Amino acid sequence: MKVNQIQIKENMTVSELLVQFENSGVLGSGRVSRACNLLSDMIIDEDMNVFMSLGGPMVPGGMRKIISSMIKEKQVNVLISSGANITHDLLEAFGGRHYKDLGNDDEALNAEGIGRIADVYTQSDDFVVFETEITNIFEDIASRFKVISIQELLYEVGLLIDDEDSILYQAAKNKTPIFAPGLIDSMFGLQLWIFTQDHDFTVDAVKDMHYLSDIVFDSEKVGGILLGGGLPKHYALASNVIKGGLDAAIQITMDRPESGSLSGAPLEEAKSWAKAKCGSNLATVIGDVTFIFPLIYAAALDKIRED
Repeated sequence: MKVNQIQIKENMTVSELLVQFENSGVLGSGRVSRACNLLSDMIIDEDMNVFMSLGGPMVPGGMRKIISSMIKEKQVNVLISSGANITHDLLEAFGGRHYKDLGNDDEALNAEGIGRIADVYTQSDDFVVFETEITNIFEDIASRFKVISIQELLYEVGLLIDDEDSILYQAAKNKTPIFAPGLIDSMFGLQLWIFTQDHDFTVDAVKDMHYLSDIVFDSEKVGGILLGGGLPKHYALASNVIKGGLDAAIQITMDRPESGSLSGAPLEEAKSWAKAKCGSNLATVIGDVTFIFPLIYAAALDKIRED
């Protein structure tokens, strides 16, 4: 089969552009197109539960509304997130913001109470509000629970915030479970630890596995949308070992496979561990999630509407 040259025309839809990618070959554009087709297949498959994992600064990078919208539209059935993305979702829910174009003199930024995440910035004043608000929420939850799982805690937090763009809000409203195995490694986790110093309140991480394993066993098929790498990616993969692995998955990551790290490992490698099934449909795209996934998702929605 020959490689067709990409053609661009006026008033082109995103899905038409991805068709051009598909016909162009097997380099980056071909991989993006394959991921788009696989994503649309997962979304429309009523027998498939879709697990999404969030590693890296997805919320600071502008992905918050896309993720909360996918939860609202029932396109994601399980979310597995880093503690940082939980923190930054709540930062915005409490009125804080993420900023750009503030410079890269880190010592000057420190003096001004500004933290930098690559090209994204936060202000310490917003975190002061975060600390107050999350402590008030912990007080409410601790008055009703003495022992709680991470998933249950995040559900209860979601019930107590009022922001329709929030990932936690939409997850609680739509009863989409959020798992965050590394929750303690975040500002949320720091405030939780401080709170437990003078409150009889225990978060049981192992308890999550009972609920998560039930979801896996009760799923006819499981698909994965793995954005970034790290612990959330592994938790999504490893939780499905008990049933032979994922049936389909896409991953988008900036990490490379040469170091042997999980974050850069191609999804095909997961077959050797039974974290993805032999014969499963898999697509790996190397690149920045914050522009590749919106492109893939927009094209997938076009494709679904056109079909």
